[in-house]
Amino acid sequence: MDFSQYSFNPVDHEFLQDPYPAFAYLRDKDPVHWSDLGLWVVTRFEDCRATLVGKHFGQGDFVKNIQLFYGDDFDVMSHPSYAWRSRVFVMQDPPAHTRVRGLVSGALSLKRIRAMEQRIRQLAVQLLDDFDRSGSENFITDFAYQFPTRVMCDMLGMSDEEYPPELLLKLNQAIADSFIVFETRALSQAELDRADSQMRFLTGVFDELFARRRAHPEDDLTTAMLQSQEGGDTLTPEELSTSVIGLFGAGFETTAHMLGNGMYCLGKYPEQRQHLVDDPGLAAHATEEILRYESSLQASYRTALAQQTIAGQTIERGQRVLAIVAAANRDETHFDNPEVFDISPREQKPLTFGGGIHYCVGAELARLEGRVFFEELVQRYPNFSVDVDNARLRQAFLFRGFEYLPVYLQGK
Repeated sequence: MDFSQYSFNPVDHEFLQDPYPAFAYLRDKDPVHWSDLGLWVVTRFEDCRATLVGKHFGQGDFVKNIQLFYGDDFDVMSHPSYAWRSRVFVMQDPPAHTRVRGLVSGALSLKRIRAMEQRIRQLAVQLLDDFDRSGSENFITDFAYQFPTRVMCDMLGMSDEEYPPELLLKLNQAIADSFIVFETRALSQAELDRADSQMRFLTGVFDELFARRRAHPEDDLTTAMLQSQEGGDTLTPEELSTSVIGLFGAGFETTAHMLGNGMYCLGKYPEQRQHLVDDPGLAAHATEEILRYESSLQASYRTALAQQTIAGQTIERGQRVLAIVAAANRDETHFDNPEVFDISPREQKPLTFGGGIHYCVGAELARLEGRVFFEELVQRYPNFSVDVDNARLRQAFLFRGFEYLPVYLQGK
């Protein structure tokens, strides 16, 4: 890739196949980079962390942020997919963010997550065995998408009778089609129409779920969200469906691709694969290294709420900043041997889950799912193999992962 006149472009095919040379160039030569997209791009660990954590950075004016890609005449809020995104608490600033996040995190408590470990392990075993028996080879569609989906369904109390496999497939597809609104570009009319239609479908499904739990409460996350209170305040019906779609989608887009990216790395680096097989106790460290080395979430947006200076560059109030956590996670000034995939314990933690008030509310659930999966994988199927040569990446920047990844649990 020629960097002599480089401007960050998240839809360039060569970049999408391997963005890391561009990230290395930006960290070294242009760490606070002005892109032709009309936004700043930061890539060094400390600069990304300051952007994600700093109180003078937030989400800012949602409509203007989206119009950056489409132009000032684009009616952002007329589209259900963008209107939904505007309501997700991670896209809001305090006090709205503080209120909704507090109510959601109160329902999705650490105690509730930890209590799920046995059930998560059962699901991992069941789905691994199903994948093995099926004769399928695409790990992404036939395991990675299904595992976090089933975990979240279990937490929400969505039974197999109410939500059979064919409906879950529709939900997964709806998430994939609607979450495209997070991408760093203008969507085509066909993409936008599909995203809007699928968001209407998702909202209808989860509105019905909450209506049933109002009438018949159960010991599940859905009921906990309905009953979550803080100072007498509760989540509105719109906030409930908005939040649960966000939780459901985060598992699909980030956790599923974390598993897929991890399998790819273990296939590409057989000495690390053997290291994990020999010591399944490294599963938590392997999960953390996957989050660092091949982050399924590549970047996170912020807006300057006041004029700021980063590494000598002045960021004006209202300007958009893209903190590329995948680049920060390979910063040699912060990590030892950052370009090496090594599942041995590291002291430094990656920025994959963000930081500050927007730190990912589902981070511990994702880590638990990763640890349990890799423990069960290497203990039940220690001879698994991954065909990395025939793997196919998705053509998307923000959520990095594979659309096709051949995995053979009995080896090949």
